[in-house]
Amino acid sequence: MILFFFAAYRLSFISKGNLVYLWVTIEMIISVTMTLLYGYVYFALFLAFFIGNIKSKVGFFTLYVIHLITTIISVCICFFIERELFMSQFPFIVVSVIGVILMPFNSYNRNKQEQLENQLEDANKRISKLMVIEERQRIARDLHDTLGQKLSLIGLKSDLARRLVDVQASQAKSELLDIHQTARTALKEVREMVSNMRGIKLEEEVEHVHQLLLVANIDFFLEGETTLKHTPLLVENVISMCIKEAVTNIVKHSQATLCQMSIQETNEELRILIHDNGIGFQMEPEAIGNGLRGIKERLEFVNGSVDIRKEGGTTLEIYVPNIIK
Repeated sequence: MILFFFAAYRLSFISKGNLVYLWVTIEMIISVTMTLLYGYVYFALFLAFFIGNIKSKVGFFTLYVIHLITTIISVCICFFIERELFMSQFPFIVVSVIGVILMPFNSYNRNKQEQLENQLEDANKRISKLMVIEERQRIARDLHDTLGQKLSLIGLKSDLARRLVDVQASQAKSELLDIHQTARTALKEVREMVSNMRGIKLEEEVEHVHQLLLVANIDFFLEGETTLKHTPLLVENVISMCIKEAVTNIVKHSQATLCQMSIQETNEELRILIHDNGIGFQMEPEAIGNGLRGIKERLEFVNGSVDIRKEGGTTLEIYVPNIIK
């Protein structure tokens, strides 16, 4: 009978539909029989665990009530029929009855929570995909609005200037000036669009690198204000990325114990010095890594420059004019 119970218990997990309730009914009959004959209440615990895994709310409560009533009735009958046997197992029987009462709800609620968490995760993934699609559409619209019209205008004016260059040189020159101005306007709008996509405030980045240096056991001293008043947002974004790259190099390669940063802003320029007391590096072109090369390329985008000096460690001087030409 024990083997038959566990065979039915196994089949109840792999069966579907009404077969599940059939196997559970058989298990309940075996559990009640074993309780009445031998006081084996622990079969009811296996049933309680399985009932807690039933997904249907109606099926769960129906089986739970039936199982609870049959277990309590069989225990009460056993108390009068096999009193001596019952009393010898009384603590275990009490624990089993409590398990029959609580275990199904515990399993049911846990499964429901896992189901809700999975649904939430799926919803978040769908939202993320929709956000990516929406952002791509927005970028496409912005590119069309900013570049599409102006590139078309440049194409038309270039064709017109080509036709006028041998006939009306002055008019062709005027068209070329218009082309130049249109190209500058398009470049300005693209820079503003990139700035909006990758907005990184200097104040936030300085706080981030401070935490990074703190974890690396490198003391950090800051001089100057991190809130920029005269610097365009695009320049601030580029500067923030350069500072991040510079400090990352200090943590990875310098073996420094001290990092000092100075921020100097005027109406005409922004100058930042980053100094560490580390081992320094070779100044040959082949020794300059991708990080420093990336800093130079970013600064060139905003007409800036970087100077690297070995002064008791390494000093990185970043210079950017506030007027982008």
